[in-house]
This record gives sequence, structure tokens and C-alpha cells, in this order.
Amino acid sequence: MKSIFETAREDDRLSTSVAMLQAGGMAETLQEEGEYTALFPTNEAYSGFSREVMDAVTADRERLTAMIRYHVIQGKLTAHELAQMEAIRTLQGDHLDIAGTPGAIRLNDAGVVQSDVECTNGIYHVIDRVLLPRAVEARVKR
Repeated sequence: MKSIFETAREDDRLSTSVAMLQAGGMAETLQEEGEYTALFPTNEAYSGFSREVMDAVTADRERLTAMIRYHVIQGKLTAHELAQMEAIRTLQGDHLDIAGTPGAIRLNDAGVVQSDVECTNGIYHVIDRVLLPRAVEARVKR
């Protein structure tokens, strides 16, 4: 078994998320010991953003790191465990709203397309949308 970052790097559906982790300096965190739950948007999830928005986010390392940290939770949480919660705090500091059943869980407006990918330092879930902290979402929609 490999770390969250190493396992995600081997999944072709997650190449954009992996590139964002590297650009935002979070790849190291998801290779370290500890227990994390990561939420990885598929490559298609990023298609809703224009090239300009993606360039603006990746050019601002602080903003990029905050966006990535919004996709990571301290502790190892399965879909079953998440489904029993209403919200959870991310490493970025904001909360994600949680709804649905373990087989159809939603985090904010993102659906889980693959859950419970076990890794040495936690677990990850593949999601169908990019999660944006509310303050970032307001700026992106402008």
C-alpha cells in the first residue's frame, strides 16, 4: 500500500488534482505519516473552470494552497463515517456540508464517484466537482 499522494498519482482520472497538489506544495503533506481524508476531483471536474480562472488560481500559491487544503480533512474517514455527519472542518478551516447515504454521499455540491481508497496515511474519495471555500467561490463567480 502507498501514501495518498502516491496512490492518487497512479490514477489517470486524477492527474489535474495531482498537478495542483504539487503546485500548491501539498504533495509532501499527503506523503507523510498521519491520517488524512482527501477528496480528489476528477479531471473532468476542472472543466467547469475557464483557462483564465485556472491560471489565476495556480499563479497565486496562497490561494491554490487554501483551495487544496479545503479538499483535505484531518483523520481517516470512510464514506460510511462521513454520511453520519452534517458537516466537517477541512484543513483550510472552512466546513464542508455533508448529505446523503454512504452510497450516495454529497460534500457541498460534489458527489462521490469512488469512495474509500485505502492508503498508508489515510483514505481518499474521488468526487465529481471541485470544492471551493465560500469566499473563493464568490470571487470565481464574479
